[in-house]
Parts: sequence; C-alpha cells; structure tokens
Amino acid sequence: MTDRKGKLIVFSAPSGAGKTTIVKALLTRIPELEFSVSACSRPMREGEVHSKDYYFLSAEEFRQKIQREEFLEWEEVYDDRFYGTLKTELQRIWDKNHHVLFDVDVKGGINIKQQYPANTLSVFVMPPSLEVLSERLINRGTEVETELKKRLGKAEFEMTFAPQFDLQIINDDLESAINQAEKEVRRFISR
Repeated sequence: MTDRKGKLIVFSAPSGAGKTTIVKALLTRIPELEFSVSACSRPMREGEVHSKDYYFLSAEEFRQKIQREEFLEWEEVYDDRFYGTLKTELQRIWDKNHHVLFDVDVKGGINIKQQYPANTLSVFVMPPSLEVLSERLINRGTEVETELKKRLGKAEFEMTFAPQFDLQIINDDLESAINQAEKEVRRFISR
C-alpha cells in the first residue's frame, strides 16, 4: 500500500483542544477527504452503527487481527478495551480516490506518520494553555473532579509530543484554527 498516491491527514490533540470539531469542519469543506472509521472492542452504545461509528469487534477478534498484523495502529486503552485503525480502511478510502482523515490519539498519530512518512501530514491541535483547556473541560460538564485532574495530567503529557508532528495549530479561535487547518491540508493534498 505504500506506493499509493492517497494521502493520510492525521489530527491529534489532548481531549478538549477542538480536534474533533476541526476534523468535522474539514470533512464538509474538502470533499476529497474521507474519515477513517476506527475499530474498537467496547460494546456498541445506543444509536451507534457498525462500520459507521466504529467497527465493533470482540476483544478476542481484535487480538486475532493484531496477530495477523491487520492494524495500521492500535492501542489497548484499558484492559480488553482496544482501539485501532484497520489497514483495510485505508484501502477502502483510497479505492474511492479519496484521502484518509484521522482523528486519533497522540501515539496513533505518531505511529501512522512513522509508517507512511512521505504520504502523511500530522497535525497537533494545541489548546492556548492548560488553564483554557481546564475551562473547556469544565464547561462540557461531563467530568468529575478526579477525572478532570487525570485528563489535564494526560493532556500535559500529550502536549510534550507536539514537536513530533509536522504542524501545530493553536486553537485559541476556532474559526481561525479551522481556516489554518484547511489551508494546510489543501496545500498538502495538492502536492
């Protein structure tokens, strides 16, 4: 698959930095992009659809695919809770002459870039500061105090990896961040 002309655009960020919002905006603005559907081993939630939201696999199925090297990248986030990107997902998107758009964690983003260095644009979305990130997470209203502290600690750690990405976008103004991302992605896929 390394000889394909399809590009991979990877967005990573700490939780609450705005990565998913930017990715969704890019999908509406750049028709050549298609979102990579991840695989996971967690149970399907109400309203979710297999192969649209995730490829839902059992932990055992996930392990078998790992052994057969069917993943581009994967991680066991919690015991028996795996998340990853199937190599077949790249092929599915490239077969439509589209470019693959990822919304993945920092480790996954670095792994993808290492495997396809010439065909990948890796983008790290930075919050303006940890204080602003904390405010955003508090305003979501989904975190209890202990979880908030864990997320902020993880965010601080994840931000140390930002220099390993091709581009860092500071999301202090969402529309400006989206416009910058669009400009850079269009430049990259036109090469």
